Amino acid sequence: MDTDIASTGAGVGLPHDFPAELYDCVQVNLAVLAERWHGPGAGLALGACLRFRPVPAGDGLPSVEPDPLRQLAEAPAVLGFTVRGPDRRQAADIEPGPGLLVVADAFGLPWVPYAGKRHLEHSFLAEHGDPARIGGIDAYHNETPWGAARPCRWTLDRSEFAALPGPVVLAEFARAAAPRSRASTDLAPDSVIDGYVRAYAEHPDRERALQQLTLETWLLTRARALHAAFLRHTNAFDGAAEDAVARHVRDWESLTEQTYLAHRRVERGRAEPTGPLPRLAELLRRDHEVFEQGTGPVEPEGPGLPGEVRHAIASVAAEVLGIAEERLLAGEPLTGTPSFNSFRMVEIVERLETRLGVEFDPDALVPENLHDVDTIARVLLRSSPQLVRAVRGPAR
Repeated sequence: MDTDIASTGAGVGLPHDFPAELYDCVQVNLAVLAERWHGPGAGLALGACLRFRPVPAGDGLPSVEPDPLRQLAEAPAVLGFTVRGPDRRQAADIEPGPGLLVVADAFGLPWVPYAGKRHLEHSFLAEHGDPARIGGIDAYHNETPWGAARPCRWTLDRSEFAALPGPVVLAEFARAAAPRSRASTDLAPDSVIDGYVRAYAEHPDRERALQQLTLETWLLTRARALHAAFLRHTNAFDGAAEDAVARHVRDWESLTEQTYLAHRRVERGRAEPTGPLPRLAELLRRDHEVFEQGTGPVEPEGPGLPGEVRHAIASVAAEVLGIAEERLLAGEPLTGTPSFNSFRMVEIVERLETRLGVEFDPDALVPENLHDVDTIARVLLRSSPQLVRAVRGPAR
């Protein structure tokens, strides 16, 4: 296979400044077609309608995870396409074309981090081919436990392509009318929110519940970020409303990190933080206020943090992030480094607990408390007052 990975459209064939990070793995390649055919921002119409309508799923846990067939069926009316399909075929029977989108099992797609690791439905564009090879684009952008997914141009031998697990789903799109330009919401009432959150709170398998909740909060957050981007693109609100929406989206992003951290702790046999579920209910309710018209950060307490504690934290964080310890000690936030993400945050927490022999208070593990050395130090000192003694070692 000949795969060229890039983090921007350059060299991949994406539209200029294409916001790949806003879309899920089916939306993103539909958005590529929309922006090619209708211009910059056209793909944002996929976020025109903000929905929260969870449906029953496996293990008794309701889910907002979209059905790819429904996404393909709804896309033409939203994006200004015509479509032939979707159809199910064996990969060997597919001939590429300029609007051909394929949905297949990511487990068998060698250019994504999920290959050989996880079964899930994933889209790509199969655009060109010759007697020997088939190639195209996958614009997906995400962080995964197995590495970063970034937009890429892929090429497979026909024999490799034919061996993809099947049948696969394909839809052939073509340009038609202009994309949707009006925003709307379809948000469930409080009774549905309460039932959704309760299902996750009362599920007996806490690891399974938090694993699914991590996906749920990721999907919910990305949907709200996409809706906000659509509102900005269509000039749908004034400056004050835009600021409120931006703050709300940041709160959702923080919840996604907090939930992932909670899942990892339960997975390792540690106490489950109590914060994510009440915060989820709060943010779902606030969606109505923000789009239809938690635990906060540790407050600064002034100077005086023990230097040994600050150095110990900076040393671990710098090691994980691959940067100079001095930058973090000077006050640079961890979030300002390109290598920082939710996975690195969890790794920093786990290394600190192991190396220092202490444990964070699970309810203090909200992302706002873990983004710079001094705030982490205050959280750790509150959680483990013996920390200074542990860092300094026994008195001489």
